[in-house]
Amino acid sequence: MTKSTELRKKDVAGLKTEVKELQRAHFGLRMQKATQQLTNTATLRSARRDIARAKTILAETNARQGAK
Repeated sequence: MTKSTELRKKDVAGLKTEVKELQRAHFGLRMQKATQQLTNTATLRSARRDIARAKTILAETNARQGAK
């Protein structure tokens, strides 16, 4: 689980790479679920929420930089 304070310390490029990594991890979890290899399905929910958290902070950062 990524914390919002850690994400807020990153720049735009770092946030974009973090979102891509989280999406790649979520895809892997979905494939594990499809092949009946995933035992803890709650990780799918937390992965989705981590992606949403990172995208929200990325949007806030872009809006803050656009306002300058």
